[in-house]
Amino acid sequence: MRRSEFERAVADEFGASASSLVVDLALPGIGSLTAAEGLAAGIPPREVWLALCAETDVPPARRYGVGRLEPRR
Repeated sequence: MRRSEFERAVADEFGASASSLVVDLALPGIGSLTAAEGLAAGIPPREVWLALCAETDVPPARRYGVGRLEPRR
């Protein structure tokens, strides 16, 4: 997962509350850092995304493969 895919996935899943979740919610799955802090510390976006999903109870079906654009035709 690239950073742009992470940002797209967060926006799609959380809508208007996406930016506040990224900067305010401590994620135990990445050492109680926020998503923004985790990314700044070099934690891979996929790991941060999965920690955010776990903490906010996103169903597993919506955790994998998100953030990717549909292939061009």
